[in-house]
Amino acid sequence: MSKFMDWIDARFPATSMWEDHLSKYYAPKNFNFFYLFGSLALLVLVNQIVTGIWLTMSYTPSAEEAFASVEYIMRDVEYGSILRLLHSTGASAFFIVVYLHMFRGLLYGSYQKPRELVWIFGMLIYLALMAEAFMGYLLPWGQMSYWGAQVIISLFGAIPVIGNDLAQWIRGDYVISGITLNRFFALHVVALPIVILGLVVLHVLALHEVGSNNPDGVDIKQYKDEDGKPLDGIAFHPYYTVKDIVGVVVFLFIFCSVVFFFPEMGGYFLEKPNFEQANAFKTPEHIAPVWYFTPFYAILRAIPDKLMGVMAMGAAIAVLFVLPWLDRSPVKSMRYKGWLSRIWLLLFCGAFVILGIVGVLPPSPGRALLSQVCTFVYFAYFILMPFYTRMERTKPVPQRVTG
Repeated sequence: MSKFMDWIDARFPATSMWEDHLSKYYAPKNFNFFYLFGSLALLVLVNQIVTGIWLTMSYTPSAEEAFASVEYIMRDVEYGSILRLLHSTGASAFFIVVYLHMFRGLLYGSYQKPRELVWIFGMLIYLALMAEAFMGYLLPWGQMSYWGAQVIISLFGAIPVIGNDLAQWIRGDYVISGITLNRFFALHVVALPIVILGLVVLHVLALHEVGSNNPDGVDIKQYKDEDGKPLDGIAFHPYYTVKDIVGVVVFLFIFCSVVFFFPEMGGYFLEKPNFEQANAFKTPEHIAPVWYFTPFYAILRAIPDKLMGVMAMGAAIAVLFVLPWLDRSPVKSMRYKGWLSRIWLLLFCGAFVILGIVGVLPPSPGRALLSQVCTFVYFAYFILMPFYTRMERTKPVPQRVTG
């Protein structure tokens, strides 16, 4: 085996990659529960790719046969129903894990110097993931798939001058049709997974170049022993790989419970109208995107003007990219920031959750007002960040991790 590995290493950096990114990559020894979601995101990504490959073997991307092929997968393909539910539930699980992973970044300042690129690559993954989910949502060719895509694509028509041409270019036709379905299928199955995998690699490489953050926001590279190993760090393998396996087991228990017992999750994971074939002449009673898009959809609906609503929705995502340069606090972790940062993060998270809930529900004057208030809080969190992070009184940060 040693000679075989020497032969491999002479032609491919297998051992050095293993050492650089696992066995000799030193991570802070005070990781907590929130640091499980990075590895869980990778697990769900693998689930989506594997189940997606198997589903494409029996799926037919045409307007005439797409819905029937999904029914065929659910009823006649061996283990087809499990594969389909693993994939559909996996999409929601992916966003749950990613949102908690992003929350961890906000909580411990993982976007601050020198991890700006780590955060930007992460946000690009999030953007590509949203596009991937949107493209995949059309593929079952159900009522909500069809009309949800119709509503979202029509938003591009609000852009001055190029809007209508852009919407037509995305559809590939004057209306949502089989051409749109084929286009979305190609992007969902081939193009976007390649982009996401590439961004994941860049995200991990950038992270391992600057080192992982920790709940204290302390740089563990400052204090090393005589061998050059961080005193407050431990090798990622085997210590954190074993810890991650425990998290994976708990996650899979919850995930499989949802898949086997309530995959529809009350109509939030699999909407009831989507069990009916797409019909251009029958509009569902209430059209709303999947739950993981609803916070931004609620921001869109909160503004009466369509163009301004589209701009606000785009700005709500774009502002996340500049977050590393908005936070002027001298400390990273929320453990040592002042009460202003804590209150604003609490308000931001509350507003985001409320927007997600309101976005699922049918519009009403009261919900519109609530959406406007939460939209204001959402943007105020970022706009005011340079001021309240600079003026607040912070706690002294320890030189070493506290555990």
